[in-house]
Amino acid sequence: MEVSKLGKNMLWIVWLFVFPISMWLIYKYSNPIIMGYEWDIVSFVVLTGFISILPIVVNDTTILFTEGVSLAVFLFFGLFVEIVLSFIAIIILLIKVRIGMKDSFRLPLNSLLFLGTSVAAAFVYYLLGGEHGVIDMSSPLFILPLVGYQITRFIVNHSLLRLYRQYLQGRKLPIITKDLLWEGMTTLLHFPVGLVLYMLYVEVGLAALLYVGIPLISLSFMLRLYYSSQRINFYLQKATELGHQLAGRQKVAEVLDLFIEKISEMLPVDYAYILDLVAEDEQLQVIRYFSKEGNEDKVLPMKRGEGIAGKVWESSRAVLFHTKKEYKSITMGFMPVSVESVICVPVLRNQQVVGVFALASNKRRCYEKYQVMIVDILASYLAVAIENARHHEEAKNKSERCSLTNLYNYRYFEQVLEAEYQQLQDNKTGPLSLILLDIDHFKTINDTYGHQSGNDILCELANRLQNIIGELGIVARYGGEEFVILLPNIDKYSCRGLAETIRQMIANRPFSVQDDLLYSGEEIMVRITASIGFATAPYDAESSLDLVRHADRAMYTGAKQAGRNRVAEYVK
Repeated sequence: MEVSKLGKNMLWIVWLFVFPISMWLIYKYSNPIIMGYEWDIVSFVVLTGFISILPIVVNDTTILFTEGVSLAVFLFFGLFVEIVLSFIAIIILLIKVRIGMKDSFRLPLNSLLFLGTSVAAAFVYYLLGGEHGVIDMSSPLFILPLVGYQITRFIVNHSLLRLYRQYLQGRKLPIITKDLLWEGMTTLLHFPVGLVLYMLYVEVGLAALLYVGIPLISLSFMLRLYYSSQRINFYLQKATELGHQLAGRQKVAEVLDLFIEKISEMLPVDYAYILDLVAEDEQLQVIRYFSKEGNEDKVLPMKRGEGIAGKVWESSRAVLFHTKKEYKSITMGFMPVSVESVICVPVLRNQQVVGVFALASNKRRCYEKYQVMIVDILASYLAVAIENARHHEEAKNKSERCSLTNLYNYRYFEQVLEAEYQQLQDNKTGPLSLILLDIDHFKTINDTYGHQSGNDILCELANRLQNIIGELGIVARYGGEEFVILLPNIDKYSCRGLAETIRQMIANRPFSVQDDLLYSGEEIMVRITASIGFATAPYDAESSLDLVRHADRAMYTGAKQAGRNRVAEYVK
């Protein structure tokens, strides 16, 4: 979580009051060894600077390999020089990562953390009899103050970091974290390195900085590469897992939801966008949007070359922006004003752009180049998964739907009817009603106006039925000019009212068709009627097929044979 503006201001106020006064008191009472060793101290500063530009960031915690040098400086020159050295290392690191004004609070924060850690460790060191300068190492007990110093430094540093995250960032962390393990591992390395550097410096002078410094810089570089490779392997593994999960989704909506969910867990994301290329409109439209804050932000369609997404579409290449300044000139109302870092990649299928995927963070320099590669791979998985899901949905739709009216076909209807009837038998739902309707004298309509006009009436009637039923149940084409409606949790009385509404809608609202037989293409209004029968389980049926048969019987005997254009209830 972000540190609040009040928290940042408080850090600067505390730093201005605490740090200068503390440094003056430490200089006055610690008797630092400086006179005559000015160039030696500068050399230690140079070595620290080289190491400071090779940090490792674990869980937002920066781990530096300068503590070995700090230990050697502390043992010979004293606490004041060691704190100055740490402060310079912080400044070099912050310059290296190029923080902006928004994150400038990290200077007082890290300064106070190092100050508190160093003072506490030095206190334990002096308490155990530690000294500075050329230390007598003839007695085995000389190691005791050093061990106390290093253990105290480790415990205090971790405790202060934990307090910062808990009270300023509002984060709840387990006792053992990955950054704690990394810090413990590096502490085990710093101690012998710092001790060896101190001993060599006492014996051979500044040449010790070359003997220890070059291997230390090399080690820092190799560990940084190792950690980066571990992170890349981690992301590749997660990307592979997500690819397998996406392949198992058979609906486009499920693919999009899973992709957004997993990638927002995998990477630091404040906003995410999936844009689909609408070929006929030649523009990108947002089909999925994620905000960490949960708010919705309407993004207008974008044309080729417009904004970040339009540029990516145009070039078919991924882009990475570390700060708002880098993309500010090309964005067009796409990113929230708080966004700093952006990854935007094309979604390619058969070497053609079919969409664009964008990630954004409010932090500067939040993303690395290798993360662009990972997102690019994930975008390829997304393209394949969406296409497969669309093919599956189309095939499923064809197998379940009537090709003329786009209503469910009777094959699918039977499956739903059986499932709903089982729910009724298990006492999980209420009454189950079924309406069956047949258009009166439909053959006459086909003979008079043509079969295409008859099809137009069937399609328009299907739309009207869908609008009336909505979420109450499902509408299916029973066959020919017959339609069937299944209504879960609708009792007999409500079913009769609904059936009567449908009858009146058909009888009172004429249907618009073209007279195909006269070849005039003239639009005419045709009035039709329908005979409707209904039955309700469990009162009227002992099985799902009984419900259909009894509704059918009510329609023919109670409606059609009684004069048509009426609603009939099944009567035993």
